[in-house]
Amino acid sequence: MKKNIKKNQKKTKNEKHPEYQYLDLLQDIIDNGVKKHDHNTGITLTSVFGRQMRFDLSKGFPLLTTKKIPWNSIMHELYWFMSGQTNIKYLVDHGVPIWNDYPYKIYKAKAEKGVSPALSKEEFIGKIKSDDKFAKAHGELPRIYGEQWRAWPGADGRKIDQLKWVIDTLKNFPERKHAILSAWNPQFLYAMAKPGEALSFPLCHILFHFNVSGDKLSCLLYQRSCDMFLGVPFNIASYAALTMVIAKITGYKLGEFVHTLGDAHIYKDHMEQVKEQLKRKPKPFSKLVLSSEIKDLESFRPEMVTLKDYDSHPRLMAEMTVAGGFNEKDRKAFDPKKKVVRLKRK
Repeated sequence: MKKNIKKNQKKTKNEKHPEYQYLDLLQDIIDNGVKKHDHNTGITLTSVFGRQMRFDLSKGFPLLTTKKIPWNSIMHELYWFMSGQTNIKYLVDHGVPIWNDYPYKIYKAKAEKGVSPALSKEEFIGKIKSDDKFAKAHGELPRIYGEQWRAWPGADGRKIDQLKWVIDTLKNFPERKHAILSAWNPQFLYAMAKPGEALSFPLCHILFHFNVSGDKLSCLLYQRSCDMFLGVPFNIASYAALTMVIAKITGYKLGEFVHTLGDAHIYKDHMEQVKEQLKRKPKPFSKLVLSSEIKDLESFRPEMVTLKDYDSHPRLMAEMTVAGGFNEKDRKAFDPKKKVVRLKRK
């Protein structure tokens, strides 16, 4: 018996830090990635396809330690999604800048056409914060995560609350395999959408699937487009926290967060920061403490979640790349009546 205990202790002690899954993937992209160009910005990126990371949530909270990750932004963004919000004013009011570029891009295009007065990005965000009427008119981002999670537009005019249904399924039918939430809505994507209705920034983390095994809750996320340096560290922590909150609401113990990545890439202007990050050794993961006040979806608030013992290396700064998206001129390449569609390559 004592020999088995010592053997298990030795295995735990020598176990590779789970953050190396992320670091090894960065190195994989550098070593094996294919060079591509973003079709809107023209920026170069290096990409691999089809990878996966797994984090046992009972052994620590996977907030990466090889660079400092702004926890405040992650938690408020997650609450923004979970509460069904689609206006950036909530985020702006809480000092979260990660969605600022998207509505400003739309506003700037209107200003260039003379529809709206020209404003710098700083002036635009200032007006979102101080002017409720302006925020309502220009801070809205319809068809994004909050709406698809909590008010998916049904063909019959209904607003379908997917997240609430998932929670109900986990509580009442734990052995079933359909606790899935999708944010990928073809009605508003690319040339599948009606002219003028397509999202200019199609969603990246598009489907997640909860699973109950025994008394443990796990979540698998499929992310189609993965900005490895800036976006993915947020996504890991956000969906790990989501899994923990849903486990708290439904009464299960913690299982795994499984992150499945489609196109995993590093932008050219992030490469030097990535190489610096790869020199760093991971530190022990932090803990996430959830309040006993979390009873259901409606009662949940960001302040009910506390991050403890987070120790990280210094922050690594990089500009966010507002890449991808759909332009109405791309519609010319799509004809649903044709049996074969050929796209001209540049």
